[in-house]
Amino acid sequence: MKRKNIARFGNPELVKSLMPNYSSSRPVVKFYLLLAAMTLIILALARPQFGTGTETVKRHGIQVMIAVDVSNSMRATDVSPDRLDVAKQLLSSLIDKLSNDQIGIVVFAGEAQVQLPITSDNIAAKMFLSNISTNMISYQGTAIGSAIDLSLKSLASTSKAGRAIVLLTDGENFEDNAIDAAKLAAKKGIMVDVVGVGTPQGSPIPISGTMSYMKDQQGNVVVTHLNEQMCKEIAAAGKGIYVRADNSDNALRAVNNSLQQLATAPIENEVYSTSNEQFVNLAWLAFFLLLIDMIILERKNKWINQFKWF
Repeated sequence: MKRKNIARFGNPELVKSLMPNYSSSRPVVKFYLLLAAMTLIILALARPQFGTGTETVKRHGIQVMIAVDVSNSMRATDVSPDRLDVAKQLLSSLIDKLSNDQIGIVVFAGEAQVQLPITSDNIAAKMFLSNISTNMISYQGTAIGSAIDLSLKSLASTSKAGRAIVLLTDGENFEDNAIDAAKLAAKKGIMVDVVGVGTPQGSPIPISGTMSYMKDQQGNVVVTHLNEQMCKEIAAAGKGIYVRADNSDNALRAVNNSLQQLATAPIENEVYSTSNEQFVNLAWLAFFLLLIDMIILERKNKWINQFKWF
């Protein structure tokens, strides 16, 4: 386009002699510099990751299986916002404190399931914890004994590290003998701490997505209560502590202090392999290209042309 405009004034060679500082190459160079810089900025915003970084981690800690009650009664709102959310908030803070330890998660209602096998990845533990809901297990009920048995099987029997099960429930056990399961855990050297969630006064159970409450076969509204007596008996059988969860951090401190009494031991040496973020390098390269583009003028520099470089 520029060549056509110059040709309109006359012979390009003659016009060129009248414009000694004109450069036909510099605008092209500046265009490609700007194009390259914009491309790098777009790539940087995409946050590319490649390459690997390795880190050897030596851990001394304990093994903790967390068993969370996800039965319908955990939707009760006698603690705010509801029992399950209070339990999850407490566990999220507890996981932060167990940074050097191995953690696993079991969920249970009428049956128990492993949500997260024992791991040292606290980030994964919190991610799995956030996904826990009362819709995870279709078979309703409260099988605390099954949850303790499954947690027991999930802990490494050969580990020299202290082992514990932290049980969060409202204590309404209808399916099995939780006390015998806790005694078996204690016999194998595994402490069972119990966190009661709810209040003895209890509350109705909201039905998700409605303004109604669960009712029994006779049409009466079901009121669920925290069974503290059951929780205390399970904790005593498992040689652990019982504490009631509320909106303070008392339960968190009590459980953490209990776990701190367990002996730590080397539990694993892990090598993590991660992808390295490359957006910083691309951003710096784009910055330098833009800087060069600003320095280069579209016309020849008369001051520089005064020097005889060759």
